[in-house]
This record gives sequence, structure tokens and C-alpha cells, in this order.
Amino acid sequence: MTLTDNDKAHVKSIWAHVCSHPEEFGAEALYRMFVAYPTSKTYFPHYDMHAGSEQIRAHGKKVVTALSDAVAHLDNIGGALAKLSDLHAQKLRVDPVNFRYLAQCLLVTIAAHCRGQLTPEILVSLDKFLTLCGKILTSKYR
Repeated sequence: MTLTDNDKAHVKSIWAHVCSHPEEFGAEALYRMFVAYPTSKTYFPHYDMHAGSEQIRAHGKKVVTALSDAVAHLDNIGGALAKLSDLHAQKLRVDPVNFRYLAQCLLVTIAAHCRGQLTPEILVSLDKFLTLCGKILTSKYR
């Protein structure tokens, strides 16, 4: 899967808003994932799982910051996410399905906050981007 020039422009346009609020978007998406997919909590047994907890906010910020780096390198997303891919595959051993869960929850979070900006075309491009990021993050599992 590759991103077209239009996809890249769409992702950059919506991500400008997301990356200006990394803790807010990241924490909300993580919290949604933990509620909707409770098995995803197994990787965070030491976290306070309440909405807005400092641990969820801090990790949410890390997630959005990593994705922001990928957005900044849309022509080399694999390079931008290489260390993170190694970490998740070799050390953390996160079940790959969790990347899709998080992508879904991030899309819902963005939709809730960017209603007027999230056109169907931007949504499709953003979904393609997040799917591609998930594939890259799981590429080291093989």
C-alpha cells in the first residue's frame, strides 16, 4: 500500500491539528481502546486506567509524537518507525491486532474533534496512513 500525493496532503492537513494537541488526542484514543478492547490493557498492568490519568496522557503523547514523526516523513514512514517497530516486535511483543484497534480509536477521536475538517477523502487517506503505520510496526514480527 502506498500513499498518493493527495493522501499525503490530506494526512498533513488534518495532522496539523492533531499534533498541536498530542496528549489530548493520544490519551483519548488510548482510553477509547482500553474501554472498547479490554484485552489491550494487558500490556499496561501498572497503569492507572482512569480517563485522563497521567500515565495514559504520557503514553498517548508518545503515540501521537511517533505518528507525527511518520507524518513528517511520509516518503519514508518505514525509516521513521523502524526503532519503534523493533521495540514492539522484539521487546514488548505487542499483539499486532492492537495497532489496528488503536488506529480505529484514533480515527474516532479525530472525527470527534475535527468534525468540520474531516471530509470523507481525508478520512480515507488517514485510514490508509494509519493502516500503513500498523503494517510497518508489525513488519518485524515475521
